[in-house]
Amino acid sequence: MIYKTFQDLKLSALGMGCMRLPTIGGNDAQIDEQAAAEMVDYAMAHGVNYYDTAWGYHDGNSETVLGRALAKYPRDRFYLATKFPGYDLSNMDKVQEIFEKQLEKCGVDYFDFYLFHNVCEMNIDAYLDPKYGILDYLLEQKKNGRIRHLGFSAHGSYDVMKRFLDAYGAHMEFCQIQLNYIDWSFQDAKRKVELLGEYGLPVWVMEPLRGGKLATLNAEDSETLRALRPDEAIPAWAFRFLQTVPGVTMILSGMSNAQQMQDNIHTFETDRPLNSEELQALLTIADRMTTGVPCTACHYCTSHCPKGLDIPMLLKLYNEHTFTGGGFLAPMALMAVPADKQPSACIGCRSCEAVCPQQIKISEVFRDFTEKLKA
Repeated sequence: MIYKTFQDLKLSALGMGCMRLPTIGGNDAQIDEQAAAEMVDYAMAHGVNYYDTAWGYHDGNSETVLGRALAKYPRDRFYLATKFPGYDLSNMDKVQEIFEKQLEKCGVDYFDFYLFHNVCEMNIDAYLDPKYGILDYLLEQKKNGRIRHLGFSAHGSYDVMKRFLDAYGAHMEFCQIQLNYIDWSFQDAKRKVELLGEYGLPVWVMEPLRGGKLATLNAEDSETLRALRPDEAIPAWAFRFLQTVPGVTMILSGMSNAQQMQDNIHTFETDRPLNSEELQALLTIADRMTTGVPCTACHYCTSHCPKGLDIPMLLKLYNEHTFTGGGFLAPMALMAVPADKQPSACIGCRSCEAVCPQQIKISEVFRDFTEKLKA
């Protein structure tokens, strides 16, 4: 395992993200706890020492399951990170209540890393509003030793990140952003990395495989990469890209099964950044791929949908249908979906949009999808 230096710590370059733990029956809220614990055991045995969870992951069950999985290990063997759920504005006046509950759920006395979660356009005003006292409370917990390192994650624009940093940057120690070779240009990640460099903040990476989209490529693009590195697996290219980006300290991967865990740990046995030819080839592939709705299947939306729609699944079908200009795959898949769970069942309340990290106009997409399916 490669290790990176952060202040006086040695962090495994690969961290275990706990947003996509194995589930039972495809139910995001029902974690396969035994399988998840076995993955944690394997990660611990192979040098992974950073574990990232959050209040809302797996409908609130990720923190509890991860806490139980880590409980068998001495507290100084691992670094635990979680986040204040400001992606939901109704939480803004509950920082103390939520923080205390998180400690209880995780079964710990302190968090090694704690983040303002998902700083973006919809919550930046509330995050910066002193009436909620969020920063003050978290700094107090840091002073009391219950938070060791304070940072933030961001899905918002460059301007939103800069506004947050201008206000709170002096108190931040790291920043977690969505970073991969697709979003290097598509979501302006390159400029965000440069911004963090200006503030002297190391980069934590989320969505290195873009929700699994970069785990496989089409035959032509796969062949292009294999010609450059015959021994490199396609998913590993995404990690090698990140090993090329200056400032990247922690790369979080939301692994869903043991095989993904084993493959990723194998990749992180070596540090093999890309040369200029390899980097250009990868970014050229990214340019060709950047079409469709940028859903990463985080499932924040599903817990806020009054109709109970499987929004990530429907968005995935929309992207496929749009990319192929129609075709039979999406209509065939939708044949198995009840009428009250189809895109046309969306009532346009926009509750899902209020918590979407990607700022997707889901109701508009579903209207478009419905029209496309009628064509």
